[in-house]
Amino acid sequence: MAWKTSAKIKSPKRTRRDLWVGFKPYGIGETKPNHYKEMLKTLWENRDNLPYAWRILHRGVCDGCALGVAGFHDWTLSGVHLCTTRLNLLRTNTMGALDPDRLADVAPLRALRNKELRDLGRLAHPMVRRRGEAGFTRVSWDEALDLVADRLRATTPDRFAVYLTARGLTNETYYVAQKFTRFLGSNNIDNAARVCHAPSTTTLKQTIGVAATTCSYTDVINSDLVVLFGANVANGQPVFMKYLYLARKRGAKVAVVNPLREPGLDRYWVPSNVESAMFGTHMTDEFFAVHTGGDLAFVNGVLKVMLAAGSIDRAFVDDHTTGFSELVAALDAQTFADLERQSGATHADMERFAQMYVTANSAVLVWSMGITQHEHGADNVAAIVNLGLARGNVGRPGAGLMPIRGHSGVQGGAEMGAYATAFPGGVDVNAVNAAALAEQYGFPVGDRSGITAAEMVEAGGRGELDVLYSSGGNFLEVLPDPAAVEAALARVPLRVHQDIVMSSQMLVDPGDVVVLLPAATRYEQRDGGTETTTERRIAFSPEIAGPRPGEVRSEWEIFVDLARRVAPERAHLCTFASGQAIRDEIGRVVPTYAGVELLATTGDAIQWGGTRLCEGGVFPTPDGRARFLAVAPSDAHVPEGSFVLSTRRGKQFNTMVHADRDPLTGATRDALFMAPPDIAALGCRDGDRVRVRSVDGELFARIHESPLRPGNVQVFFPEGNVLLRAGRRDAASGVPDYNAIVTVEAAPR
Repeated sequence: MAWKTSAKIKSPKRTRRDLWVGFKPYGIGETKPNHYKEMLKTLWENRDNLPYAWRILHRGVCDGCALGVAGFHDWTLSGVHLCTTRLNLLRTNTMGALDPDRLADVAPLRALRNKELRDLGRLAHPMVRRRGEAGFTRVSWDEALDLVADRLRATTPDRFAVYLTARGLTNETYYVAQKFTRFLGSNNIDNAARVCHAPSTTTLKQTIGVAATTCSYTDVINSDLVVLFGANVANGQPVFMKYLYLARKRGAKVAVVNPLREPGLDRYWVPSNVESAMFGTHMTDEFFAVHTGGDLAFVNGVLKVMLAAGSIDRAFVDDHTTGFSELVAALDAQTFADLERQSGATHADMERFAQMYVTANSAVLVWSMGITQHEHGADNVAAIVNLGLARGNVGRPGAGLMPIRGHSGVQGGAEMGAYATAFPGGVDVNAVNAAALAEQYGFPVGDRSGITAAEMVEAGGRGELDVLYSSGGNFLEVLPDPAAVEAALARVPLRVHQDIVMSSQMLVDPGDVVVLLPAATRYEQRDGGTETTTERRIAFSPEIAGPRPGEVRSEWEIFVDLARRVAPERAHLCTFASGQAIRDEIGRVVPTYAGVELLATTGDAIQWGGTRLCEGGVFPTPDGRARFLAVAPSDAHVPEGSFVLSTRRGKQFNTMVHADRDPLTGATRDALFMAPPDIAALGCRDGDRVRVRSVDGELFARIHESPLRPGNVQVFFPEGNVLLRAGRRDAASGVPDYNAIVTVEAAPR
C-alpha cells in the first residue's frame, strides 16, 4: 500500500521495550490527544456529506501541513497514513453554503469567534459592502469583478497589493496570482511564508545556495540523530511523529532544543502502530531548555566546544565551504559566560549536546517558528546552518537541513513567485532576472522588490494603498497588534477578500468598499492542482466530483477573468484556458519544476532536486561551496521581575482554533505557561488569574504550570498578539517578531 515512487519503509518488527512509556493501553487517563475519538468526531461532523468527504480523503492531497499525503498514502512509508490535522480541516471542504442574509448586518457577527464564523458555512456568492452600510449585499460575479477592475485601472501599480494564504492553495493559483500582479506592473505580492519561514528561505539561499530542505523524510528515518530546534512537531506536523517513531525504532537518537519540554515530544502514542498505540513511545533522549531567542547563543556555545575538542569535520569544511575562519574569529570573541547567560543553558549542557552531535555519523537538523519568528530570525537559522556544515551534515544519506513547513502552500508559494522578493523559481528580484521574465511573459516586469505582508498593512494604514486583495488569510489575527491592523485595514479604499469561509477581517468597516469573492477549494479547482511538500515533492491533487456551494470559482480563474477586465487589449498575455495550460507554463518558466506538466492523477509526483540536495558537498552557489556566516547573539535587556514572552499553538491550524483545550498540554486558551519557580516568586499558584502586560498591550490569563525555562512565559497565538509590537521584524527577511518583554501580576479577584 504505497505510491509507485514510495520508499515503502516498514516499521521494524522487533519491539523496543526500552522506548515504552508504560502499560496503560493508549495512555488511558494521560493528558494526550485521542486520535480515535477525533476520527469519530470527523465522521459525525461530515455525516451530511460522507461520500464526498471520503473521496477527498481517498483521492486528494492533504491541505493541512506540508509533509504531503495523497489519498491515504505518502511517498515514504508503506501502509495507511492519516492525521488529525487533515481530519480537523475536512469540514471546511464539505460544509454547505452560508446563507447570504446572515451578512446583511455585520454587528452581531463581530461577537462570534472565528470558528463560529467558519461554521456559518461556505462563502457561496459574491458580496459587496459599501461605507456606511450595515452589512453585505449579494451581487453578480460581473458586478463584483467590474467593480474591482475599475478600481485597479484607476490606481497605480505601487498602490495595490495582493496577499495569499499558505493553507490549501495550489501552485497553479500562486503562479497565476503572481503573473496577474506583475501583468498589472507591480511586485507587491506576498504570501504567508513571509510570517513563518522567510528567515529560512533568506538564509539557506545565502549559505547553501538553495532555499529548501536539503534531505528527504527517508533521511530522517535513517539518521543517527534528529535535532528539533523550536519545533513542536507533535502539534504542528503530527504526521512527522510517525517518521520520528520509525527513526527511534531503528536506533536514532533525538534531541530537542526548546524553552519548554513539550509533552508531545517527550512521549507520544502513534495511533497507527500497535506497539506505540498500546504502550506509548519515549520520543526524545535529551531536552536542552534554552531561553526564548537563546538558540543562537546555545549553538555558538556548542560550536566553541567542538572547536576546542577538535570535532570539526575539517576535510568537509576545507573542501566544500568558505567563511569558516571568519566564524572562528567571531566565536573567539564570544565568551562562555556570555553565551550561557544569553542562552539560558550551561556550559555542561553545551558539552552534552556536542557529544551527542559529534558521535552521530549523520544528523538531520529540523527547525520551525521557534527559530524564525524573531527579530534576529535569519541569524538564528544561520547558526543552525553553521552547525550542520561544521560536521558535513548536508548532501549525504541520513543528514540534512530541514526547515519543517506547517502549511501545504508555504514551499510552493514562494517557488511560484508569489513573493515580494522573488520571481518564479525563487530567483532574486533584480534587473537581469526581471528582463529574463519579461521576455518569457511578453510584458514589462518590475525590477524592484515589492512590499511584504506586514508592510502591506502598514502602507494601508498610512493611506498608501488603494486596493488590498487577500486570497484567504486573516491579517487581523495573524499580525502583531490587532488594533493597529484593524485601523489600517479600515483605511484602505477597496479591500477584496477571496476565500472559502468568513473571517473576522472581512467584518472590518470599509474604507470605501469591501468585496467578498467565493473561492473553490483545492479539491474543487478546475483541472486539479499541485502542492509542494517540505521535502520538495510536487504532488498532484485531482478535481474531485461533489457538491459545489453556490457560485464558487477556481481562484486562478478569478485572476484570469480580472486581467481580462482590467486590460482587455493585452489580456491574452495573462490568460490560461485550463489548469493543464498553467502547469505547462510552470514547467517552462521554472526549470526545477520541469515535469509538473505530466502529473495527472492521485499519487503522481516529482521531487525537484532529487532525494537530497547538495549531494557530495557540491552547492548551487557561484563557487560551488557553502558559506559559513559569522553571527553573534544580541543581549536582550529584560528588566528585573519581567519575562520574555513567546506565542505558541494549541489545538489549531494557524489561526483556525479547533478546540479551547490543547490535548497535548491540557491548557485552555487563556493559559499563561509558566515555570514553577517563577510562579512561586509571584506568590501565585497553578490556575490563578493574572494580568500580563507589555508596553503595547495587556491580557488576562490563568497560570498553567509548565516545564519551562525560568524567566520565560508563553501564551497562545493569536490571543497573545495584543502584547506584540507592530513593525518589529527581522531586517533580512521581513518576518514579524512574535515575542515581547512582559510583566505578570496577580489579577484582582
